[in-house]
Amino acid sequence: MGEVSLIDVSKRFTLRIDGDLQNVHALDRLSFTVRDGEVVALIGPSGCGKTTALRIAMGLETASSGRVTVDGAQVDGCGYDRGMVFQHAELLPWLTALKNVEFGLEMKGVRGEALRDTAMKYLTLVGLGDSVNRRPYQLSGGMQQRVGIARALAIDPKVLLMDEPFGALDAQTRETLQGELLQIHARTKKTILFVTHDLDEAVLLADRVVVMQHGRLHEIVDVPLPRPRGDLAKVRGSEAFAGTRYHIWQALHAGAGAETVH
Repeated sequence: MGEVSLIDVSKRFTLRIDGDLQNVHALDRLSFTVRDGEVVALIGPSGCGKTTALRIAMGLETASSGRVTVDGAQVDGCGYDRGMVFQHAELLPWLTALKNVEFGLEMKGVRGEALRDTAMKYLTLVGLGDSVNRRPYQLSGGMQQRVGIARALAIDPKVLLMDEPFGALDAQTRETLQGELLQIHARTKKTILFVTHDLDEAVLLADRVVVMQHGRLHEIVDVPLPRPRGDLAKVRGSEAFAGTRYHIWQALHAGAGAETVH
């Protein structure tokens, strides 16, 4: 199982604005659930709280109020039931691709043959079986991000959390990795919650799209595209894709203009 729920999650920061200390709401009673095996995208304008919500779900930040649960158990800090993929791969530069993936497994207590075998399994899954001995500087940006995905998957989390995982890549590499993520999800059935600013990416990858405005849930949009989504050109050219994209675009612009803070 891998159901993750945010329940009335609020996050407040105290900032000094024009010389005065003021409380700013990054999140205001945000609630939604990602069902087991589902892919959900978080989208909204810059500063609406997307990344803050994801970091709270991972346990990297604490909520001011409310709670996050995974399969009903309350999240209290980081845990191996959740894996995180960042916008930049954040690899250890002195380690090879294989050793970077093994590092997370070692922290989990995996030893012996299982350590290398598991790391190799997930590097092969992301198409890097022939690059295991390269260090990060010898890998392209897309390859580095694949290592980051392999590292997150290798610990076998219930939920995969991704913060704009392809945002720093060129358009062609981004499209390639979008297709590969769809294939990985088809094979692993992992629950995935990811943040994106890209409308097309949200519709292409997700089963539902959570639209946020000013730290609040604005709307949850179902994506009526069947899986598997193998022919991406056909998916992008479909009426369902265009209609869902326009619906989300309207939702994003419905509350545009108010001041927001991360």
